[in-house]
Amino acid sequence: MSLEPLLAHLAPLGPMPPLERWDPPLSGDMDLTIDAEGHWIHEGAPIRRAPLVRLLASVLRREADGHYYLVSPEEKWRIRVVDRPLLIVDADRDEGGDWWLTTQVGERVRLDGDHLLTLSRTPDGARVPELALRHGLSGRLNRPLFYRLVEAAEHRRRGETLALGLASGGHWHPLGCLDADGNEVACD
Repeated sequence: MSLEPLLAHLAPLGPMPPLERWDPPLSGDMDLTIDAEGHWIHEGAPIRRAPLVRLLASVLRREADGHYYLVSPEEKWRIRVVDRPLLIVDADRDEGGDWWLTTQVGERVRLDGDHLLTLSRTPDGARVPELALRHGLSGRLNRPLFYRLVEAAEHRRRGETLALGLASGGHWHPLGCLDADGNEVACD
């Protein structure tokens, strides 16, 4: 399946298309996989053009059936996502103390009640934070950013558990929890 027909429908659109208004019928399955490291692979070859990945990410959504789709006004193609479709690669704090996180495609999101960090398991079983984004999508913190945020994290005691996280947008965003012996435990 060539990406050109899908891209033809998207060329005149701005950076954030109105996916919530588009409801075309399923066109089929596309041989496109987003692997656990966030690489976009089409027909066995990595997509190396960052602008193309940004464009495709702008029309990606996850639907109630749990599948991921690339959507245009006239087409909807199901793709495969191994873990999370996006990676969170950078973070900074604003003057008010809120955290802003940035995906590998340049989308910048403030940590708040609509964009929460939660802990979930990766395909290899590690418990790593993910960020709720738009249209049912989420992004996984990449390893360098995770360690950077752990260094900046606030520590809160919950009984015998030490919770590490970030306060932002009026909410607590967990990065992980440790028991009294320093072992990773679930944050309840």
